[in-house]
Amino acid sequence: MSVSSYNPADPSDLVIEVAAAGGPGTTQAVADARAAQTAWLALGAGGRSAALGRAADAVEANADELAALIVREVGKPHAEARGEVARTVAIWRYYAQAPYAPSGAVHEPAAGEGLLLTRRRPYGVAGLITPWNFPLAIPTWKAAPALAVGNTVVLKPAPEGTACALRLAELAGLPEGVLTVVPGGAEEGAALVAASDVVSFTGSTAVGRAVVAATTERGIPVQAEMGGLNAAIVLPDADIAQAAGHLAAAIAGYAGQKCTATSRVIAVGDAYEPLAEALAKALTSIAEPTALTGVCGPVINQAALERLTGAVDSAVAAGANALAGGHRIERDGWFIEPTLLEQVPAEHPLRTEEFFGPVAVLLRAADLDEAIAVANDTPHSLSTSVHTRDLDTALAAADRLDAGMVRVNAPSSGVDFHVPFSGAKGAGYGPREQGQAVLDFYTAERTVTLLPAGSPR
Repeated sequence: MSVSSYNPADPSDLVIEVAAAGGPGTTQAVADARAAQTAWLALGAGGRSAALGRAADAVEANADELAALIVREVGKPHAEARGEVARTVAIWRYYAQAPYAPSGAVHEPAAGEGLLLTRRRPYGVAGLITPWNFPLAIPTWKAAPALAVGNTVVLKPAPEGTACALRLAELAGLPEGVLTVVPGGAEEGAALVAASDVVSFTGSTAVGRAVVAATTERGIPVQAEMGGLNAAIVLPDADIAQAAGHLAAAIAGYAGQKCTATSRVIAVGDAYEPLAEALAKALTSIAEPTALTGVCGPVINQAALERLTGAVDSAVAAGANALAGGHRIERDGWFIEPTLLEQVPAEHPLRTEEFFGPVAVLLRAADLDEAIAVANDTPHSLSTSVHTRDLDTALAAADRLDAGMVRVNAPSSGVDFHVPFSGAKGAGYGPREQGQAVLDFYTAERTVTLLPAGSPR
């Protein structure tokens, strides 16, 4: 079996074709990583910090090449690809300091003598399953903290991001067995979950739930990020022009292929008409979505394109009105126009499912209470944006929204890598990713009691 990755802007362009690792190959990769883990941990804080710093330097030195590869393999517009490379460098450097973080605490023994302390230690092998939409940044924000605290890593990227993952691991230049990429699909993912000591997953809800079930049965730690059906609430007092710009970026940026992209826009009261006009204009004015210079870009493959166009067509057939876009762009590659629909029936999948494309529905709400109820009416609460000039309203909304992230007067898309990240309800499972919180996820806490020799206790 082989893994093939094609350029979504030019489907005739085969980016890479490599042999799949297979289930046995993946299991062997985990065994090799486990054998390498003792020496990796023994490098100490200084050795691991230096290694992660060198990985950052290597990625930075090859920024042009990596940005071009991201554009070619996953269709990300060039400006966003450059931003992802810079973010990847920053993540490696951020976690290069993590080996020096405190790994425990000293406590006062109840009986008064001896030493009582807690200490965090790595699990062993971290199995990482990552998507294609951030083919460098997501593998890095999972791998770097796992490596920093002394685990070794086996990474199973999405097939569409294989070339990026392999090049990232090559540039990282870590000792053999410390960071291994296993190309493949479901078979390799299942084998990785079955053999690893701790698992971090980002991908679809269906697969994420299967990963959670398998790891729970094994009794090993797991975190799963499973996307979101994200909302944006626009109040009548908002700067409508600014809000429209933010929403257009969150709907159409990288063809809406971000777990934090906006797919439901909720206009409150008198905001509806001016927002509908401004947002439709903003989406229509987005330059033709080329992979190199545009804002939008292609969707990842033919199946994604057909699912999106089919959903839009069925919504229109059911009575929806397209305020912007709604059609496939007739050119090479998998392109669809940035699309805004109103009057979409409540039961339509575009209002209840994540479609991962540049398509959003516009909804009405009489007041903030109704808008919050609509925003919260989803099992996929990852990110919600609120647009208002009133601080009290913003704070009240932030307290009542279910989402794992609330962004005020900003697009719903966008994540700061140094703070915890995950969704609420069905959008995420387990401990948070990123920031300092993830260091605890990749380690187990142990309690150690030391008594003087000859102690009667």
